[in-house]
Amino acid sequence: MPSYKVSNKIELEQFICHNWNEVNQWIDKEQSKVIQPLTSSVDVRESKFKFAPVDHNMYPAGFNNICSKDLLHCADRFKEAFDLVMPNLKRVGLLPESHTKNKFYLDHLHKLKATIEMADTEVILFSPDKNLFKDHGSSKLELESQSGHHILIHEAQVMDGKFQSMSPEIKFDFDIIVLNNDQSNPLPVDWKTIQTQVHPSPFVGWYKRQKNHHFNLYKDVANAFAANFGINPDLIQAHFSTVDGVDYNTKEGLDALAKEVDKLLATLPPESSVFVKASQGTYGMGISVVSSGEEIKNMNRKVRNKMDVGKNNLKFTSVLIQEGVETIVKYDDAPAEVTIYLVNGKSTGGFMRTNPLKGTQANLNSQGMIYQKLCLSDVKQDCDHKIKEAVYSVIARLSTLAASHELKELME
Repeated sequence: MPSYKVSNKIELEQFICHNWNEVNQWIDKEQSKVIQPLTSSVDVRESKFKFAPVDHNMYPAGFNNICSKDLLHCADRFKEAFDLVMPNLKRVGLLPESHTKNKFYLDHLHKLKATIEMADTEVILFSPDKNLFKDHGSSKLELESQSGHHILIHEAQVMDGKFQSMSPEIKFDFDIIVLNNDQSNPLPVDWKTIQTQVHPSPFVGWYKRQKNHHFNLYKDVANAFAANFGINPDLIQAHFSTVDGVDYNTKEGLDALAKEVDKLLATLPPESSVFVKASQGTYGMGISVVSSGEEIKNMNRKVRNKMDVGKNNLKFTSVLIQEGVETIVKYDDAPAEVTIYLVNGKSTGGFMRTNPLKGTQANLNSQGMIYQKLCLSDVKQDCDHKIKEAVYSVIARLSTLAASHELKELME
């Protein structure tokens, strides 16, 4: 067994809090070598023995769940990122998801727009998705969010490599486009022809991205980080394996998946479970929690249907099997996990996702979930080592560093 300077979870918490600047400088240096996604969110699980990222999204949809103090911090990071594109950048196009019937998503859009505007910009919401506007007989879509905020989305078309407004009274002339559409269903745009910079890149939507690949890259990043500081790498990652060619509908590949589940479980402590996830899944879709390969073989039709397709009928065929990191985090006696938001690779805010309907090993991103705000702005050098936010922040930054390598590959 190798000997580590940091060999258990308590030592990890103390080390990160008491070496906060040095740890973040290492991540800064590594991030400076690759373009960072403009926005990210990372779900972090904390068990008795480890911290681990269990999901990474480049088009987060929960800015409405972040505390006001952290939103000011987000605005500063947006300003820094925009200055790299163009000094004194002023006009921002914000391209949202098309599922505008979700009023909580509209609350998120309101907060995201307001936060970007705090970076001294004007923000215009627009979409090239004609289906959004066809039932309204207008090139403007006026919507009301759950909290009563009014959202205005303008219809766009692409002309000469730029998005042009379909409404004569408004000009776009965007200096930058902020994409907040995960493209589970690709938008009707030839992105190679678009002359305006788009961030995060439109080439890393879920039509192209794979969680399997992300966690392979995260393993490399986590191992390098751990080696640099003498940390046991098991303290900052979940074990996983992958299976391709699975069809839940026809049952093809389920035997191979069941075998791989048992193989991973054999490496974990007794009573462990694993998350079986669609490699391209998002919004907590395409996820089951199992404690034996037999459960995969015996999945009923209803569960197989849930695992087979996700948002916008995206068919799942590649599967990630991930160690079930049993959460010890609780809020109001309900199991909880932490989600950290990042702008330009820097941790800027977050929230706790709780679910009183679920157990500590379950997928909490499902029916019954409740969000609680979590402020990151106060985490500083030499903090009390019990302030876990510092550790969550570092794990999220490492996950986003892995995502930036993913971004580089997919853009090439």
